[in-house]
Amino acid sequence: MYLIVIAWIYVVFMMSVAEATNSNGTLLGAFMTFVLYGVGPVALVVYLMGAPARNKAIKKRNAEELARHSASATNSQEPGPATRSVPPDAGSHAAGGAEAVAPDTGVAPVGEKP
Repeated sequence: MYLIVIAWIYVVFMMSVAEATNSNGTLLGAFMTFVLYGVGPVALVVYLMGAPARNKAIKKRNAEELARHSASATNSQEPGPATRSVPPDAGSHAAGGAEAVAPDTGVAPVGEKP
């Protein structure tokens, strides 16, 4: 795959040189030719062709992390989070989203009538 990428960059480079050395050509045109015909499409193709390898690496890393976590959970003396017998609301924190309302402010909370 990389041989095709290198060959295409070479072709686009030669197109850019031809653009720059032409009597009606400019260096800006040569640069734009190189970027829009060469670097941009090649970067996109290489990124898209590498997607399966990236997904495979992510899945492998997640599997290793899960195996390491389960191995450490079985080796530890303390029970894991799934085996603890602590009630869910045993903490001293308020439930999420609760708003404190000052008593007798004259303003009703949203959705309630005074």
